[in-house]
Amino acid sequence: MTREYLKKADLTPKSDASETHKIVQDILNDIEAGGDAKALEYATKFDKYEGSVLLTPDEIEAACALVPEKLKADIRFSHNNVRRFAELQKSTVHDVEIEISPGFTTGQKAIPVDAAGCYVPGGRYSHIASAIMTVTTAKVAGCKHITACSPPHAGVGVAPAIIYAAHICGADKIMAMGGVQGVAAMTFGLFGLPKANILVGPGNQFVAEAKRILFGRVGIDMIAGPTDSLILADSTADPHIVATDLVSQAEHGYNSPVWLVTDNRDLAEDVMRLVPAYINELPEVNRENAAAAWRDYAEVILCADREDMAACSDEYAPEHLTVQAEDLDWWLDQLTCYGSLFLGEETTVSYGDKAAGTNHVLPTSRAANYTGGLSVHKYMKIVTWQRATREGSKPVAEATARIARLEGMEGHARAADVRLAKYFPDEIFDLTANG
Repeated sequence: MTREYLKKADLTPKSDASETHKIVQDILNDIEAGGDAKALEYATKFDKYEGSVLLTPDEIEAACALVPEKLKADIRFSHNNVRRFAELQKSTVHDVEIEISPGFTTGQKAIPVDAAGCYVPGGRYSHIASAIMTVTTAKVAGCKHITACSPPHAGVGVAPAIIYAAHICGADKIMAMGGVQGVAAMTFGLFGLPKANILVGPGNQFVAEAKRILFGRVGIDMIAGPTDSLILADSTADPHIVATDLVSQAEHGYNSPVWLVTDNRDLAEDVMRLVPAYINELPEVNRENAAAAWRDYAEVILCADREDMAACSDEYAPEHLTVQAEDLDWWLDQLTCYGSLFLGEETTVSYGDKAAGTNHVLPTSRAANYTGGLSVHKYMKIVTWQRATREGSKPVAEATARIARLEGMEGHARAADVRLAKYFPDEIFDLTANG
């Protein structure tokens, strides 16, 4: 049996990259040349906001006071889970050393970057969880300065819950500025901020393009496209749960793909029947996004067996991958390409998006083929060092000189020669390329 598409996507997520690139590049150039004043000019134009750019302690305290106590408790719960998981991740990276040969020692150190810039979306949805995910991991990694940047609303400012989340998670500065101008301010060190060494966090296509352009000058977590999700389901899956989970992810945006991969036709047909009804039950803004995503980008794929299902999933390399099937350990061992994996009906992508502890800043657009999501490791530089005794350097110097000469790099060879001549003046070495 070959794969059968019971529903095939009419579109694939894309944007006018050339037009977006030009717009973003022009803004970045303007702000780099014009500094604070030009950034404020763009903030007035795009954010329609003229309040404080860097929130004062009093403004932060006032915003936090507006957040209901129950929501504060939920944010603290999420922060605690993300922090604990990030601490576990950090514990997997150690400073190590080894005597690679007698008298010659090599090692590695994990050093956090100094300054992190965390972008927190605040447009269609106020992404409280993004503040938790980005700021917490930077704090656990050990960054010396963390800026949280989020778009303000005209006459209101940044959503109080975002301010509260960024504050309790450890942001040193909270900036009320969105879009390219916010990214630029963190990168160029405007408004008295330290220049960011790394930019993290999701955003629209303009934010993503700004990060793409600036990559190399600064580090980035990844270049994120529209969020995507795939569900692997067999005959034991509950169609109601599967359909609900697909709709929950489709509401992210009109071009957010959701995919169902199954080996059971009855399940697939039940889910396809249920999804439109569940979309119609959503509030209007969510309904419009989910309806467009399901209509234009969703796919339902019927496979021969679970091996083919797993292979199909790895080809799609989804950002979010859910398994609602028997033998979860088999799937955990088999699957290799995903941003984050959700095993069993008892968990869901929504948990990971908001409060479970694993990070929700994840690779999209099949980037899970080569990278994972945001973690403490993204903020850390794994650097190496070496040290040697004179006797320990001897065989390394000999090998270096001969390899370098074979490559035609005489300067490298002489750097080894001079050490051998100094440390072992009475010895004769054959350091020619054909020795």
